[in-house]
Amino acid sequence: MGSTVQSGKTLRIGVDVGGTNTDGVVLDPSRALVPDKGIIAWHKAPTTTNPSLGINDAITTMFRTAGISPEQVASVTIGTTHFVNAVVERDAARLSKVAVLRLCGPFSKHAPPCVDWPDDMRELILGYHALLKGGLEVDGYLISDIDESEIKEQCAIIREKGIKSVVVNGVFSPIDTVEHQEERAAAIVRAEIPGCDVVCSKEVANLGFLERENAAILNASILAFARKTIRSFQEPIKRLGLHCPVFITQNDGTILSGDMAARLPIRTFSSGPTNSMRGAAFLVQSELDEAIMVVDIGGTTTDVGLLLANGFPRQQAAYSDLAGVRMNFSCPDVKSIGLGGGSIVRDGEKLTVGPDSVGYKITEDALVFGGKVLTTTDCTVLADNAVEIGNRELVQGALNEEGIAKFKDVVKHKIEKIIDTMKTSPEDLPVLLVGGGAVIAPDELKGASKVLKPKWSGVANAIGAAIARVSAVVDTVKSTESRSTQQILEEICEDAIERAVANGASRSTVKVVEIDTLPLPYIANKSRFTVRAAGDLDYSRTDFATLHFEGASAETDVQMDEYEKAAKSSEKKTKPEPKEDIDIDNYRPIVKNRVWYINETDLSWITIGCYILGTGGGGSPYALMIRLRQMLRRGDVVRVVSPDDLQDGAAVATGGHAGSPTVGIEKLAGDEMTESQVELYKVCSDQPTHIITVEIGGGNGLQSMIIGASTNMDLPAVDGDWMGRAYPTKWQTTPVVFNERSPIWSPVAMTDGNGNVVVVPRSTSDLQVERILRAALSQMGSGVGFADPPVTGSECRRWAVEHTISQSWRIGRAVAKARKSNRVDNVAETILAECGGPEAGKVLWKGKIVGVERTLRMGHVYGECIIEGADVIDDELTSKPPADAAQPQFQGRIKIPFKNENIAAIRIKRSVVDGEVVEEEGEVLGLVPDLISVIDAQNGEAIGTPEYRYGLLVIVLGITASERWTSERGIKIGGPEAFGMDHLTYKPLGKFVKPTSVIDEFDVSV
Repeated sequence: MGSTVQSGKTLRIGVDVGGTNTDGVVLDPSRALVPDKGIIAWHKAPTTTNPSLGINDAITTMFRTAGISPEQVASVTIGTTHFVNAVVERDAARLSKVAVLRLCGPFSKHAPPCVDWPDDMRELILGYHALLKGGLEVDGYLISDIDESEIKEQCAIIREKGIKSVVVNGVFSPIDTVEHQEERAAAIVRAEIPGCDVVCSKEVANLGFLERENAAILNASILAFARKTIRSFQEPIKRLGLHCPVFITQNDGTILSGDMAARLPIRTFSSGPTNSMRGAAFLVQSELDEAIMVVDIGGTTTDVGLLLANGFPRQQAAYSDLAGVRMNFSCPDVKSIGLGGGSIVRDGEKLTVGPDSVGYKITEDALVFGGKVLTTTDCTVLADNAVEIGNRELVQGALNEEGIAKFKDVVKHKIEKIIDTMKTSPEDLPVLLVGGGAVIAPDELKGASKVLKPKWSGVANAIGAAIARVSAVVDTVKSTESRSTQQILEEICEDAIERAVANGASRSTVKVVEIDTLPLPYIANKSRFTVRAAGDLDYSRTDFATLHFEGASAETDVQMDEYEKAAKSSEKKTKPEPKEDIDIDNYRPIVKNRVWYINETDLSWITIGCYILGTGGGGSPYALMIRLRQMLRRGDVVRVVSPDDLQDGAAVATGGHAGSPTVGIEKLAGDEMTESQVELYKVCSDQPTHIITVEIGGGNGLQSMIIGASTNMDLPAVDGDWMGRAYPTKWQTTPVVFNERSPIWSPVAMTDGNGNVVVVPRSTSDLQVERILRAALSQMGSGVGFADPPVTGSECRRWAVEHTISQSWRIGRAVAKARKSNRVDNVAETILAECGGPEAGKVLWKGKIVGVERTLRMGHVYGECIIEGADVIDDELTSKPPADAAQPQFQGRIKIPFKNENIAAIRIKRSVVDGEVVEEEGEVLGLVPDLISVIDAQNGEAIGTPEYRYGLLVIVLGITASERWTSERGIKIGGPEAFGMDHLTYKPLGKFVKPTSVIDEFDVSV
């Protein structure tokens, strides 16, 4: 369909190749503001098994109906859900088996590849894995060099198994600019297995070992199919005589060259929903002054996302999730359900709709087209006389009146439920229906202030592709010796903007959208900087054919074989996700005779709470949670007891992990925790009866339960710790604050898991213990396990910060409840309620991270996080406030200095002196020993200092410290003076409220 156009190379073609339909649109951007939105022609047809044919048909049809010639076309941009659909649908025909070679030495053995994947995904994709020599420490020192013969041995096994896709993942590979271990290993693999695809994890994502590996595995699995698919996209463009660049849209709504998309198809995984929402924004641009929920109903799935008032999709949190796989790069926050125009309807005792679909075969299989399968399209035609699709006569009698009513109720309920799931506050908001399947949706929906179905909504995906933005990335290593990080960033940002303009962006629209700074600790004064800028396509440009997006390819075979989805076993079951199905309000933990037996639900909540109490440090507990969950599934028994019940003569041991939080997310644990306990009791005669963790904050919060599990030391863990949070040093513990005897922490044993052991049989003071261990720690990779000597039960009762495992459990439960009831907008207040209410803490700030600096010294990560004020949730999800409304609560900027953990939250005052902007410290909003935690505004999860990155929307919480810390000596040891901030004076945020014990509340004595 279309209308005649003027001559000139001004037109943009957008094509969206979906699992069911291929949509096309021809757009004249210069006419975007006129009533027809500049849409010259559009076309929708079922996707062909060879996408090349569908693209060819779409473009030739639009050319014919609108009288367009190839010379008028400036660019073709193609979006596709082919790759992500292959993953979501677990399609064995499109997903290759992958072998994973880890360069990790003795580390990460407790979290093997795909350990946290759904079972069916792991069985479908993971063909083989091996843990090999290799990997770097955070300071660049080798864990071990790679072993060429070892890699060759593994290649022989992989070759024997017939696997042609290999992932190489090395510990700290993103900062490996010297050894190039992944690249060297990849070269060996390519030589040993000719024709195989090798993906180096560092090319796919940044720090975060498991998450980067997950992304690399998915990318490798789809490579062969992606190559064929993208060639099939390019072929019809050449055949039609179009002399213009062919772009592929990526996750953020910007364009990729075909060659880059074929190498990193994972960058396109979320492009479908992004195109849909960007296209929707284009269609309602005159009406968009508030957030809108976009419901994109295709032939197979319904994707729902939130379009912010700025016209861009809301992004997922620090970690994203695709088909149950956790990754560490940002994607649009989209939830999908198996509901579309081709969904199969079964009318039995209970009428069901989907999740399976006839997909692109709808014109063959649906009743209205003469087929034999009852679909949602058939039922919609039956239910609404105004809908003209296919032959109405063929569907008569397929459902009776009761069946039609049931069908409408089921579809309405499914859409309302997914909309409600995506909301973060209870207020109604507009819902925009787009996609070819939007016809099946009702005109009124619960939770929607209004339901919009704009003209051309059926091809919103193709419109989004046509208006895709242009971006440029600068990824470089620079010296910070003679210039500040900020000065270098300004220069790189300018370079990124210039590159985006050179790539075809309109200068006035280009903005920096991503900044990442990664110090290279092993090279003095060097950092890796990554900056990405993006802007709208410059519609006045006529030189796109000369731009450098399209690279020559050595691959000449562009034939896309027709394929059918391979059936997968219906007996495979996805891993259980207990937190999803639990009745949170009525859940009772298992506590018998004052012993709390930990299960998976408890563990998931404790993990969330531990990271929030970590105040940015302590390391992410995620990998340790996975390890402990695996132990529970094997039948391990994990016991927690109250400190109140300890006998005076009990011997309470301590175990934990020491080092940089950055190490914790990258160098996953080996056996250093248990090894250190073994080494300690070679020199310590007091055998323990109980175990307590050194700090509840971060990964250490789970250590007492791991060490004390029945297959390790088989000791009950004490519900408490020595910090009530996380602190960077060993002497910042409550036993040292009480100072009843000294030293407390010797003898002590420390191991790095790589064969190196340090034992201090005695020392003169706890500070000296810290100095000795810290000196060794920085030479042992800034990540070690340690074991401390037991204290008596009576000492533990006096010194411990009590009931902190219980407190973590309650915080985690609060976050889970806020998510389940879709009240993430008040998750901060819910967390504070579990920590004693408004008297015990407060929301210090809300805003967006706009700057991060980090450096590593003596095993500690020092740095500063800058947050620009904004009401991160409320203003985006509710209508605009009246003109006379009060100013937003959070204006300006704050800085959070950190030393592993957050130290303070301080307002930044700006003034102009001699024409230059000068910044100085203003009001102190929060200060140690009080807890300052940064949580993700999207989901309530803690964000650790290693995960701070530009653009994250965050809430800063302040929680009053335990009274164990507020004595004069406690403030001296755990307050600002201990962090070199003597100019600041501690004032409590509020009044400490002792956490309520889970054991006291839920005990069932027998």
